[in-house]
Amino acid sequence: MPHTFSTLDQFASLLTKMPAPDAAAIAAASARNSVLTKPPGALGRLEEVAIWYAGWRGESAPMVNTPQVLVFAGNHGVVAQGVSAFPAEVTAQMVGNFTAGGAAINQLCQQAGATLDVIALDLEHPTKDFTQAPAMSKAELVSALLSGWNAVDPKADLLVTGEMGIGNTTSAAAIATALFGGDAANWAGRGTGVDDDGLARKVSAIDKGIARHEVSSGLEVLRCFGGREVAAMAGAMARARVERIPVILDGFICTAAAACLHKAAPDALDHCIAGHVSNETAHARMLEKIGKVPLLDLGLRLGEGSGAALAINIVKSALACHSGMATFDQAGVSQE
Repeated sequence: MPHTFSTLDQFASLLTKMPAPDAAAIAAASARNSVLTKPPGALGRLEEVAIWYAGWRGESAPMVNTPQVLVFAGNHGVVAQGVSAFPAEVTAQMVGNFTAGGAAINQLCQQAGATLDVIALDLEHPTKDFTQAPAMSKAELVSALLSGWNAVDPKADLLVTGEMGIGNTTSAAAIATALFGGDAANWAGRGTGVDDDGLARKVSAIDKGIARHEVSSGLEVLRCFGGREVAAMAGAMARARVERIPVILDGFICTAAAACLHKAAPDALDHCIAGHVSNETAHARMLEKIGKVPLLDLGLRLGEGSGAALAINIVKSALACHSGMATFDQAGVSQE
């Protein structure tokens, strides 16, 4: 399989030819799970997570050693519609905070033993206002996808993609509306904390965008409504699949990026698990649409990859139990 692409058609073709999990590793991990020193199913979803992870890594008893967190930053032209409580300048300011180690994601990465890479994507040139034109041209979308694709470390054994971009909850809500239908008001939330007037402007902007761009394919929805950071997350998720690196999905914006891949190829997210369900109004429904059940529900709504980074420790714990526990024979414990 080629490890790069230069056109949107090539990327779309890649999504239909992605590798599958290792069936032998899944069988071996399942067999191991059945003889560990615990009652059957006693570790609940931790058992499912461990077997899922084993299938993608091709090992019956793997461990997580080199998790990578990628935070992509982009600016959105739709901010001109008054959809955010903060100005676009905050995106660059937060990138500086990430770089200096002062954000929540920095602390969570440290706790999880994960590397953190922050990639700012042409912040001086926001995407176009999608109420007026497609957010990105095909060439711009390909460039953003490649930014994510090339940021993935092939040596990583678990990936989290996060984002920073003032206005990107509007982008994500527009993506959800275009992909899944329904009223924009049912997909749009308060994001960074807009008041009632701001929420009304947000819904109006999405309605205008949906009326202007009659698109439904995953990649065209991403092009017309996405941001560079949203597309970069999608590109990183796709590269992770090629490298057989399991992915933990973050919140509403990350899930919107994933949903575009899911629309383009229904099995494109088989290597992904939902780290958490955020407090953004429609995130739970979007997860349902792509068939993902979150690991955590803590009322988070920060973005940055924070909820998924927190869930790294859940995946690590699942693998520690699966791969580190003794079997009944090893422990001399009767199964009768």
